[in-house]
Amino acid sequence: MKLSLAVSLSVTTFHAVAMQRGLADLERVAALGYDGVELAIRDPAEIDAAALMERCAGLGLPVAALGTGQAFLRDGLALASPAAGIRRAAIERLRRHVHLASMLNGLPGAPTGGVQVIVGLIRGWAGADRRAAMGWLREGLEAILPRADAAGVGVVLEPISRFELDTLNTIDEALAFIDGIGHRRLGLLADTYHMHAEEISLEASLRRAAPVLRHVHVADSNRRPPGGGRLDFAAILNVLEEIGYDGYLSGETLPYPDPERAAQQTVQHLRPLQRAITERRRVSS
Repeated sequence: MKLSLAVSLSVTTFHAVAMQRGLADLERVAALGYDGVELAIRDPAEIDAAALMERCAGLGLPVAALGTGQAFLRDGLALASPAAGIRRAAIERLRRHVHLASMLNGLPGAPTGGVQVIVGLIRGWAGADRRAAMGWLREGLEAILPRADAAGVGVVLEPISRFELDTLNTIDEALAFIDGIGHRRLGLLADTYHMHAEEISLEASLRRAAPVLRHVHVADSNRRPPGGGRLDFAAILNVLEEIGYDGYLSGETLPYPDPERAAQQTVQHLRPLQRAITERRRVSS
């Protein structure tokens, strides 16, 4: 498992991104010892991909995943919208994310399964007509997945708690939906903060998710950095080790008490736990 930190390339109203100064933050992420970075991007068309790749390559900082939620929060794009035009625009936006992800696959150290494009908030609200919304969501994903497959990148569905979305709130709900589509490029993103709100047992849910688990967001029970709440990250990392998860643990936390210290605490809390796992593996081999 490797550590990454979620960084927004523009100022955002989504508060659970500790750093929001764009490219200026990447040097600090590397200096803190992160293995990679997760980039929250509203519209890839506004990104200078060549400059981004040059900066990441120079810092030895591969991109683990691309966040897409700002397209919903700022632009109102949603795969499950009742408005066909909004759904089409959401699909087109995600196709641009897929294209950027395919370029970022060229960075040294890129994830073996490809950069992951996150489908979380951009699902949108289902509202009263849940059945229709789930059908539109499926149609949207099925329009994106062939392009992701051709590009060698992944698409990950993120269960989000009922306080933020009204569909696919639990790991099991997302697993059933993923199984219904059955595409090799569609996987699951598990977020410890949302899991704390929705799951009976984080550890048991992670075990069930193992076959399609491609990315993990880490934040404590109160969305502060790991160690700032009630979650047992030693147990969480032990389960991830047990199921053979080899993707990224990506810090997506509130900037508490400030962006710098949030980023520091995330890596300082998780690195010793990773080292303990590595040592146990060495001793037992």
